[in-house]
Amino acid sequence: MSIDIQEGEIFGLIGRNGAGKTTLTKIIATLVQPSGGQVLVKGFDTVSAEVKVRSLIGLATAEERSFYWRLTSHQNLMFFARLYGMKDDAARQRIAELFEQLDLDELRNRDFSELSTGNKQRLAVARALIPNPPILLLDEPTRSLDPVAAEKMRELILSLKGISILLTSHNLAEVEELCGRIAIISRGEIRAIETPENLRLFHKQTQTVKVSFTNLTEKNLKPILADFLNDFTIEQKRDFLELEFAREANDDLLGKTISKLNETGAKILEITTEKATLLDVLESYE
Repeated sequence: MSIDIQEGEIFGLIGRNGAGKTTLTKIIATLVQPSGGQVLVKGFDTVSAEVKVRSLIGLATAEERSFYWRLTSHQNLMFFARLYGMKDDAARQRIAELFEQLDLDELRNRDFSELSTGNKQRLAVARALIPNPPILLLDEPTRSLDPVAAEKMRELILSLKGISILLTSHNLAEVEELCGRIAIISRGEIRAIETPENLRLFHKQTQTVKVSFTNLTEKNLKPILADFLNDFTIEQKRDFLELEFAREANDDLLGKTISKLNETGAKILEITTEKATLLDVLESYE
């Protein structure tokens, strides 16, 4: 695989379970050494300059095990701030900022063991942000969060200007919302790197089209459409008919259908198309 992530970019990494997302994240973070090749973080090799690389990276994983369960949330972050070499006054100020950003104030004095899975995840992100790192590795950052907390997390990620972020997630809508470019990983290989929009465009996609109309009966319409549509359904709704059929993206079936409807005096009320999603794209890479 080969990936080049730009400064200040939010870069998404998606793939099936076991594809290699978390392993790649750990390699970049120096927790796992690559069996071959080279990973450079701001020009520093993750093997020969691992201490320097670690000083540049904030890491929050979905399988967090390094917090001290009998310490409070605040005590945990103070401990890790000292490992970063921060003085106590600066650490307290930075932790207070993070508690406010991540809505963790009420958890300040609660033991880590008492926190919900979602709150533990938020605390892991707070810890990753303690030293204001230029690079942030986020593995499933909204996993186990309730919808409100997840939305606040996404807002926080978008607000981190100037930070290079590698984001892995199974929430494809979230990846599409946050990331300028996305890589698809399958069986340890990068299969595609593109913007979300281009990934969908390059994917051979079938669209479901629904056309709502009046002033025409199903009996009159069926023989007309059968000339060029192989498979379609017409359903009577309250006061209109709804035609549904599948088409390949950018073919001429939709144009032909609209022309025929207009020629026969139909009044078109609405046209909707269900475009390919990132899930469709992901499923095409085995």
